[in-house]
Amino acid sequence: MTALLDTFVSKIIENSSYTELDDIYLRNRILALVGEDNAQQETSQTELIALKDELLELAVANGKLGELAEEKDCLGAELMNFITPIPSQVNKEFWDTYAKSPQKAISDFYNLSKRNDYIKVAAIAKNIAFSTPSDYGNIDITINLSKPEKDPKAIAAARSAKSSSYPKCQLCLENEGYQGRINHPARANHRIIRLNLGDEKWGFQYSPYAYFNEHCIFLNTEHVPMVISQDTFRQLLDIVDIFPGYFAGSNSDLPIVGGSILTHNHYQGGRQIFPMEIAELDREFHFKGFPDVTAGIVKWPMSVIRLRGAAKPRLVELAEIIRLAWRSYSDVSVGIVAFTGDTPHHTVTPIARRRDGLFELDLVLRDNHTSEKYPDGVYHPHADVQHIKKENIGLIEVMGLAILPPRLKDELEEVEKYLLNQYNEMADYHRDWADAIKAKYPDVSAETVSEIVRQAVGQTFVRVLEDAGVYKRDAKGQAAFMRFVESVGIE
Repeated sequence: MTALLDTFVSKIIENSSYTELDDIYLRNRILALVGEDNAQQETSQTELIALKDELLELAVANGKLGELAEEKDCLGAELMNFITPIPSQVNKEFWDTYAKSPQKAISDFYNLSKRNDYIKVAAIAKNIAFSTPSDYGNIDITINLSKPEKDPKAIAAARSAKSSSYPKCQLCLENEGYQGRINHPARANHRIIRLNLGDEKWGFQYSPYAYFNEHCIFLNTEHVPMVISQDTFRQLLDIVDIFPGYFAGSNSDLPIVGGSILTHNHYQGGRQIFPMEIAELDREFHFKGFPDVTAGIVKWPMSVIRLRGAAKPRLVELAEIIRLAWRSYSDVSVGIVAFTGDTPHHTVTPIARRRDGLFELDLVLRDNHTSEKYPDGVYHPHADVQHIKKENIGLIEVMGLAILPPRLKDELEEVEKYLLNQYNEMADYHRDWADAIKAKYPDVSAETVSEIVRQAVGQTFVRVLEDAGVYKRDAKGQAAFMRFVESVGIE
């Protein structure tokens, strides 16, 4: 056992540019944050983040902050800021290291973002993750438990908090070092790597609540809205050139088929191979004028055109031709509607990567029109699968990783009990689904029920993706898909 304050100060010095000469300074700064009473209490903890958590409880006991998680996050980020170099130093070290080894520069920044608790490693570990087989290959499922549910007291406090437009959103550059408040996340330990994409200045950061390996965000340093354009394709391909081993993709730029933040242009990336990437091509062809670019339709529940070639400018040029063609293309025989009046419905979800020395660009065709039958969106998860997933199908889901709501953890356990005839009070919106599972597996047992339910979740998510696919996987749908391809022009 050692003294809490002594141990935390030692760990700061061990993990930063501070030295023993800074010992007294660090003690005084920490005491100012957490209070002086009981700072020398004994601890058995040796890990920096665990020590930080103990100091937060000490700060609550000393009246330095309240009990709300949001208040603790603000002080916790400030404590972890002691081991986080200032932005200019982080950027200098990144690019100096990058000149010698891009992989090491990326790895060092990633490890810093974990070590200083910006990436919430412990919270992410709470997620439930599994894979299920499908006709399209394995599908990945995550029940997202990493983000804590809001305390009603925190919700009430946020409502009464003074409104602020700074930072404009959670992706703005102004978040770097921001103290945080009850209605905006703590960012004192947040750092952003600056880079140029063409003529624009962008930032590179990691996602605090990562959905996959090295989940990162690339953000325009200006607060400008999401727009899919020729620049998008160029920038995504530049990113996968700059960051070896990473993919980069963008949510689409329209409601219903877009992501949750359409007001700030940004991309997502990471070191992850998604199910869609390894899906095979149904057919291959070449577009007219582009013999150097291999193209094809991906065997996938959504409607994906894959472009592959050695020259980035050629992929960018062809991708823009396809995007513009899709933007104005309608085929009422299969429910494809480009405009309602002057309101556009068509865009793409693009994903870039490098594979086997070539660049790949996947263009997922999206259509956000609604109808009387499907008021949530014709190509949105339909009502009968919304008990599993009713949110927009964005970039990550498109690639075959389901991000499912935390309510499902308890609800699926209720379904399991229902299948075992142990429980009859599950949510009504699961009943038809559960009865169908029970009919398919009449001999379900305590040993098999969890896997059966997981497989059923995976199959339901496949249906979600099929609902979001503009061209269905039957003969009629694939023939219509080829009509669009031929309208662009193929050899």
